[in-house]
Amino acid sequence: MKKYELKNIDETRAWAREFAKTLCAPVCVALHGDLGMGKSEIARTIIQTLRGADTVVPSPTFTIVQNYDGISHFDLYRIEDKSELTEIGLPYSVQNDITLIEWPDIAADILPDNTIHIYISGDGDGRVIEVM
Repeated sequence: MKKYELKNIDETRAWAREFAKTLCAPVCVALHGDLGMGKSEIARTIIQTLRGADTVVPSPTFTIVQNYDGISHFDLYRIEDKSELTEIGLPYSVQNDITLIEWPDIAADILPDNTIHIYISGDGDGRVIEVM
């Protein structure tokens, strides 16, 4: 486990930019944390680092998945049945893409053994990121 203590959103984005540079498909990154902890912001920074700073990266809260030429960004918060995971293409993505998953718990059974788990916690502007 690696632990990072970040003081503000700028440090969090800087961390995410450096982390993004380590990713090569296929790889799965599971983002864990309560509402407002920065899961979407970390995913957005990773995507913009790898696909260009001008890439528009909306939260996939309502669309459930957004694709960016080999990067798939999932938000599984609204998924209620595991059978939906196949319908939205998650098994394909984890085998082929850089896959970023917010609220990954419902998909635990299909995540690869080498999934990178990122746990985000904190209060105010500070964040603690633990990577496993």
